[in-house]
Amino acid sequence: MEKMVQYEVHSFISFTLAIMLLFIGKALTLRYEVLRRYSIPEPVIGGFACAAVVALLYFAFDVRLSFDLQIRDYLLLYFFAALGLKSDLASLRRGGKPLAILLALASVFIVLQNLLGMGMAAGFGLNPKAGLMVGSVALTGGVGTTLAWAPIFSQSLGIGNALELGIASNTVGLIAACVIGGPLAHHLIRRHRLTPSADTALEVGTVYAQNHATLCYYDVLWVWMWLNLALMLGYGFNLSFVAAGVTLPPFVSCLIAGILIRNLGMWLLAKRGQSAEPASGLSLALISDICLGMFLTMALMGMQLWELHGSVLFVLSTLCLQVLLTIGFALWVVFRCMGGDYEASVIAAGFGGIGLGSTATAIVNMSAVTQRYGAAHLAFLIVPLVCGFFIDIVNALIIGAMAGV
Repeated sequence: MEKMVQYEVHSFISFTLAIMLLFIGKALTLRYEVLRRYSIPEPVIGGFACAAVVALLYFAFDVRLSFDLQIRDYLLLYFFAALGLKSDLASLRRGGKPLAILLALASVFIVLQNLLGMGMAAGFGLNPKAGLMVGSVALTGGVGTTLAWAPIFSQSLGIGNALELGIASNTVGLIAACVIGGPLAHHLIRRHRLTPSADTALEVGTVYAQNHATLCYYDVLWVWMWLNLALMLGYGFNLSFVAAGVTLPPFVSCLIAGILIRNLGMWLLAKRGQSAEPASGLSLALISDICLGMFLTMALMGMQLWELHGSVLFVLSTLCLQVLLTIGFALWVVFRCMGGDYEASVIAAGFGGIGLGSTATAIVNMSAVTQRYGAAHLAFLIVPLVCGFFIDIVNALIIGAMAGV
């Protein structure tokens, strides 16, 4: 039997390849109308194409190719810092009730997700609690939650393959979340004859070719400075949270830091009789869009699809039902409870990221929809807060209660 050959692609080459994959995704989107019609994000197309090629090398030629993706997480921090710099406290106050409703819906969905996973595990003759790894641990929680809970499930519950189940489920869930968001919103808009937003001031996905404003060297540098300050402040917040015994994803700290900088800066400028913002405009949109697109491309190109090997039937059967549950819940519960309007359709598209993928996936799905139909400011305000802040706390409590640990 031939020995597996392993290669790791240098971080600089990996970053360059991600740029090329983004261009490939863009070219395919322009070429095939079906991709535009269903708002399939460009990073998904290029990133998953790379993951498929890497999987082919693994299975057909015994070559294990991996990428050094250290810069990937910094790109996500930049994006959420930029999102914070676009948010004002008045908008946060307006989002109070919808945010509470979406969090309640997501909490109910976590319980349903786990009950489905546990039922499927029992049906396959496994420990029912193993179903939590193909439920909210891997899907709502993502890779970080999977890595945190897998040792506990292995040691306390005797589920030896908990990590493999979680990683495989997260991989399938991420792919599914990327695919269902755009078509789901498209269906809702057509089915209910919703009036799309006429607002072209997008949080993500500015159409630069149609924007006649000019980019200035110092404007870009000015925004970059504020983003770096937000990352530094966010890092400090994260250390403080850890010291206080509170564990939150680093991007949440950067989001909070961006919000504070934006609103403190506006307050100080208002005291001086000025109405400008510390960082805004086309430069901020440009940097944040690049960072988000690159992050998702690198996340998908780095997936190791062979992790599905060994538990394929159980994982795929369960994930098929989980995807159907997510679609049904988004269509018939989330959309209606969030108001049944255009904003609700965008939130429903983002719910795939909440229930199956990640915060970045939710944002990319919503941005693909808004690029075609118009801005949805409320969706971009409450979905990241639910996805990245509140839901991790709720999920941890529910997992602990249902696992009995």
